[in-house]
Amino acid sequence: MSVTRSGARPAAVVLAACVGLGLVGSPAVADPQEAFAVRSLPQDVANAVELTGVNRHLIALQRIAEQNGGTRADGEPGYDASIDYVVGRLRAAGYDVSTPEFDYELFVASTERLAVAGESVDLEALEFTPSTAEGGLTAPLAVLPAGSELGCAPEDYAGVDAEGSVLLIRRGECDFALKARLASEAGAAAALIANNVDGALSGTLGDPSLATIPTGGVTRADGDALWSQAGADVELELIAGFETRTSRNVIAQTRTGRTDNVVVAGAHLDSVYAGINDNGTGSAALLETAVQLGGAPDVDNAVRFAWWGAEELGLHGSTQYVRSLDFEQQLDIALYLNFDMIGSPNAGYFVLDGDGSEGLSAPGPYGSAQIEQAFVDYFAEGGIETEGADFSGRSDYAEFIAVGIPSGGLFTGAEGLKTEEQAEKWGGVAGEAYDPNYHFPADDLGNVDRVALERNAKAVAYVTTAYGESTETVNGVPPRAKRAEIRATTRVASASAHRADLVAS
Repeated sequence: MSVTRSGARPAAVVLAACVGLGLVGSPAVADPQEAFAVRSLPQDVANAVELTGVNRHLIALQRIAEQNGGTRADGEPGYDASIDYVVGRLRAAGYDVSTPEFDYELFVASTERLAVAGESVDLEALEFTPSTAEGGLTAPLAVLPAGSELGCAPEDYAGVDAEGSVLLIRRGECDFALKARLASEAGAAAALIANNVDGALSGTLGDPSLATIPTGGVTRADGDALWSQAGADVELELIAGFETRTSRNVIAQTRTGRTDNVVVAGAHLDSVYAGINDNGTGSAALLETAVQLGGAPDVDNAVRFAWWGAEELGLHGSTQYVRSLDFEQQLDIALYLNFDMIGSPNAGYFVLDGDGSEGLSAPGPYGSAQIEQAFVDYFAEGGIETEGADFSGRSDYAEFIAVGIPSGGLFTGAEGLKTEEQAEKWGGVAGEAYDPNYHFPADDLGNVDRVALERNAKAVAYVTTAYGESTETVNGVPPRAKRAEIRATTRVASASAHRADLVAS
């Protein structure tokens, strides 16, 4: 990180980081008794958050998925059962819990039907695709020539008899919306995009305004087979559109601490399939932190715990929650901490890049750099070097950042590949994904690095509790009018919604 490091930190922060990570023996501190007196609660909570407790929540979430068709996805019974589990644990720990409802619009395909030369082919509608007429269409199959099959430039379509056809294009190099638009301009009635990796192609055209012709995705294997069938009759029916759905978040706040300087810590509770790493790990670590902190801790600032719904469908729960608050209520939030995937099996140790020093995204709102530093320092004291993760808009911090609330959090990696340098300092396998089962059925209890999970869970507990004691490093406790001025001048447009499973290219 390029941000200047603080040269001195409270001895208790050093002590708690080292003990909490379980990496060293007794650290050297000038006056341990004084340190314990200053920061004893964060240390105590971090020590109490053990892998056994976190893992117990993961086992519960796995069983919930198994009892509900293998999924805890929003809108499914497994999500409601996940809410019931979290609520029950929180109430037992002394919290008053609410499960506020929110509505959101979801693009849903009701009919996805494809047959080529009379043979059925698996088809997935791309998000925001226009529909065919009821009953579908019949047209010849057209394919792009070798060397031009990516379909990213008008010349790729030269010499292709695409008029009125269903045109087959290969995934890669440019976004799906451009491929579909160029196919439309070439005269195609519909487009099929073949994956360039194994598995189904679940994608998005990005925005309804960019959609031109009915567009669906097929697997690489099916695409390879279709490439030799130019001219074959295609029967295609795609019927899709928006529907309104209702879901719930889970909100629990300590009954102690200031309510005009609240620390909010959140994790999304919904999943794809069982979702034990994504995001059972974040949800379980947050839940164990809440349980060990208790509903009435001795804190200066209230701590508000949140488990968000419909994150996997577009960050809906967190977005609707922030938008439900007026400016004064938003101003009551001192900062937001986000925990999404903190036990990846080929784990990295990533801290959200509040200062923008990684150069991948803009810095977070004022105070975000200080939140980043708190996590960086916590891990550094235990001998773990972290890296920054950009504010990509792929998780629930997005709307908090959009309204100027300082934000930070932890992440151990998803579909990205671990580098040689990262494998050397963190362990694991270079060249493989941090989570090779990201958004796949195998994201189960066997898909978790429990060493990384415990280290991150203790970081969740320590930093969350420490901010419950004081947020001075983040907002300096300025007069409320000054805070309002800062927030009002740092509000930005909402970040893009998280649809990591629906890639655009």
